[in-house]
Amino acid sequence: MRGLGANAMGRRGRKPLPPPLATALAACRRHLLIAAGFSALVNILYLAPTLYMLQVYDRVLPTGGLTTLVFLTLAVLFALGTLAMLDSLRQRVLIRMGLRLDRQLAAEVLTRLTGGIGGVAGPRLRQAMREFDAFRAVVAGPAALALLDAPWTPVYLALCFVLHPVLGVIALVGAIALLILAVLNERAVRGKLEALNEASAQAYAAQEAIASHGGLVRALGMRQPLIVRQLLERRVAVGLQAEAQFSGGVYGGLIRFLRLSLQSLALGAGAWLAVRQEISAGAVIAASVLLSRSLAPIEQIVGAWKNVIQARDGFRTLEDLFDRTPAPAVRTRLPDPSGRVRVEQAFVRAPAGEGLLLRGVSFDLEPGEIIGVVGPSGAGKTTLARVLVGALAPDQGRVRIDGADLQDWQQERLAAHIGYLPQNCGLFAGTVKENIARFASVIDDRPDEIDARVVAAANAAGAHEMILRLPEAYDTPVGVGGAGLSAGQAQRLALARALYGEPRVFVLDEPNSNLDAEGETALERAVAALKARGAALVVIAHRLNILGAADKLLVLRDGAVDLYGPRREVLQALEARVASLPRAANAPSSQRASGMQP
Repeated sequence: MRGLGANAMGRRGRKPLPPPLATALAACRRHLLIAAGFSALVNILYLAPTLYMLQVYDRVLPTGGLTTLVFLTLAVLFALGTLAMLDSLRQRVLIRMGLRLDRQLAAEVLTRLTGGIGGVAGPRLRQAMREFDAFRAVVAGPAALALLDAPWTPVYLALCFVLHPVLGVIALVGAIALLILAVLNERAVRGKLEALNEASAQAYAAQEAIASHGGLVRALGMRQPLIVRQLLERRVAVGLQAEAQFSGGVYGGLIRFLRLSLQSLALGAGAWLAVRQEISAGAVIAASVLLSRSLAPIEQIVGAWKNVIQARDGFRTLEDLFDRTPAPAVRTRLPDPSGRVRVEQAFVRAPAGEGLLLRGVSFDLEPGEIIGVVGPSGAGKTTLARVLVGALAPDQGRVRIDGADLQDWQQERLAAHIGYLPQNCGLFAGTVKENIARFASVIDDRPDEIDARVVAAANAAGAHEMILRLPEAYDTPVGVGGAGLSAGQAQRLALARALYGEPRVFVLDEPNSNLDAEGETALERAVAALKARGAALVVIAHRLNILGAADKLLVLRDGAVDLYGPRREVLQALEARVASLPRAANAPSSQRASGMQP
């Protein structure tokens, strides 16, 4: 099966398949063998009409044997009925194989997609699930049937030689000509189809991004410019598609012309041979039918070549995905963390590989301690937040919780002890309760316990009363990104989600950016309560009021630690640094130096 997957999908070189792909293909070996066995029987039974015609013309007509005709007719009908049943069964087996592939790989693909490929991957890799579906559709569809029938072409050609060498030569020459046309067709459309797939992936990714920000697009008057841009991108994809269709249409027409011409030529040659009494009258029709059957798989493969190319590209996309994203490791279960965090010389490169987003950041955080992170825009604050919660792995350096590297923790287990409030809230389609519970109800069958934790988290975030005022309270539907809620409501729900399950480590990125006075008060109370129960907090903010309870301040500039220490000392250092600079009219010097707002 591994060889089949490599050859059928056009793999280059001898690099072994990634384990998930190899395992999935091996699991489908049985289905493939059964389908191949059914294909053998189907192709044998395809000879039934040919034998029937031979017998009718050579035995029934000369002798007038009507009884023989009746038995022959019953026999051929039984054979054709069996053929139809077996053909249906092999299609069902291939469909089952597609379902097996889905069970084997769908969860793995989604796991890798959510494992952090991020912006470093191209649009094809980010749409790996769509590519997988294209691959699965081909291996379970008509193209796979044609590939299973293709090995029987030599058998039909051999039978043409049995009828007469001249008929065999015609069939052989025709098959070679069709293969040449098929190869030329593949070379003509291969590059165009690959470019088309890439252009289509980029266009669809851009369309999804625009659709998800439709309100912003309308509000800023960007609808027409973005529509024009999308049309230009579509024009490229549609142009490539048209070129591929033009090329494929030319070769498809030539192949159909050649096949039909060969059938007529075989019929004419058979008639000539029959007149010369070298073959029987029945062999004339049989030769035409055999030749048509021997060339049909080639024509079907050429007709489905676009899908075959898409499947091959989809298979390569899956290889790239599995090669570039590590499988979740099974780690030794560590004790629940107390909340001691240590960052050791963390470096993070920019996605394009140019420059650094973080430059050797180091600090320690103890349980019950709050570190405020400040700095101008682009200083690396959000990048640091993502590194702290494991959403982004540092290119160099380590982040440790209770002395263990983040990579040494089982990710899902560690996540239960981390409360993360991202800058953009990151709510998903579902209910308010599901978002706060981190969708635990999907895999957890303890609804009462989940409900209790959700309400406790909402109370801790000061969001319970706000949620009760929503149309369906905790069961109110929420759209992607918090659609249907105000920015402040979405941020308070995201804070409740961070508090769900009483984690020990919190990273809050601009937690008050969209809050009103009521929300700010609730946030300050939640932070004070977390500190009182011994949680460790990293709070990233531009506004000073939320940092009043901070024990330490860390000032980032250009991705590096500019200042770090007790809050009072850092503020004094900032004041001293800018004492000699002209004062802004409305902001204390420490706020100007750190990038904070009053």
